[in-house]
Amino acid sequence: MAPTLRIALALLVGAGAFACAQARDRAGFDLANLEEPTGVGGDAGQTPGFGSDDDAGAPDSGDASFQTCAATAVEAARERLPVDIIWIVDNSASMQPAVAEVQAGLNAFASLIAGQGIDYKVVMLSKRGTVPTANRYPICIPPPLGGADCGNSATFFHASMDVKSTQPLEQFLGTLGQTPGYTASDDRGSEPWAQELRPEATKAIVVVTDDNSRFTATDFETFPGGKNPANSTTLPPGVLDPSRGDQFKGYVFHGIYGWGSATVPSTRCTYPNNTQPQAAGHVYTDLVNKTGGVRAKICDGSVAWGPFFASVAQAVVTTTRVRCDLAIPPADGGIVDPETVNVRVSDGTNAPVVVPRVASAAACGSAAGWYYDDPTAPTKVLLCSASCEDAQSKGGDTPPKIEVLFGCQSVVK
Repeated sequence: MAPTLRIALALLVGAGAFACAQARDRAGFDLANLEEPTGVGGDAGQTPGFGSDDDAGAPDSGDASFQTCAATAVEAARERLPVDIIWIVDNSASMQPAVAEVQAGLNAFASLIAGQGIDYKVVMLSKRGTVPTANRYPICIPPPLGGADCGNSATFFHASMDVKSTQPLEQFLGTLGQTPGYTASDDRGSEPWAQELRPEATKAIVVVTDDNSRFTATDFETFPGGKNPANSTTLPPGVLDPSRGDQFKGYVFHGIYGWGSATVPSTRCTYPNNTQPQAAGHVYTDLVNKTGGVRAKICDGSVAWGPFFASVAQAVVTTTRVRCDLAIPPADGGIVDPETVNVRVSDGTNAPVVVPRVASAAACGSAAGWYYDDPTAPTKVLLCSASCEDAQSKGGDTPPKIEVLFGCQSVVK
């Protein structure tokens, strides 16, 4: 398993004798042994004042005295959650060049992600094998990602299914749920693979095809379950149906397919020999745009694959979700009073905001907030769902962060 990637702990101590004295006077809170770091922003050898221009921004607490009493802000260490990357590759005869590129490049793709210290697993949904049959092109992923003889490994699982050109999304859902028509004995089916998905893992889905999906992007996410609109098979609920809980929450969709225009979804790309793919794949464009994924043109052939693998790997790294239960960082040498702790969240785009403490997870509702794991003897800060979403990377240049502030009376909802 790849080592856990952690964001470094940052300690900012406010200047001014009054601020420190006021914090010391609070019951159970002692800053006497805090060491002030030097050269953190501003001029070398100086420590920026809390809430100054050198800091992440003044807390939006509605209390003018907040940045006076909150003498210390500690950026909480955050763990990246694992990531499951699900590839679904069309096995049609026209896909032979693309199948070969996936087979040749998937090991390097996995290495890019492993190099970032992320705990990853690749799930392959495509026909497994080395010999084409009846104009169907199978895939065999070699070691070290794959196992011997097209087998599996600790970081790779291949669910063998013959992926039809217009049915990748249907087969994704059907085989995930093992519904009638999608079991191992069915033409469109495969062995079970849902057990390979880890409950806490971020999900990335990558489609490789030269056709369009007859199943819509909306249905892929919100289909209620039941008879497949296109045939007599049965499909389970879509990936974002409430019955799935958070299994695919925050998933990102990527693809290499037949699109040809950044502005006209129906425009197909053109191969060097002046032919075109079966379709532009506007359904996949809908999913890529909706989830903030990356894409490449299948018509560009071998020159497209290296950059595509790299772009998907980078997207996986930058959009990997982080845990929203955080150990309370200790004030160096100090005793923390639970009633003088606040939490500030920055989404990396907007100004940092101090969010209120609520009594429990049930009290969160849909609003921003945080709560303790144990109100009487707290060891962790847990973010409400809305604040957890604000604490996730949006893929921008500035990463979001969560800070625990010591010294002010807690802002309570």
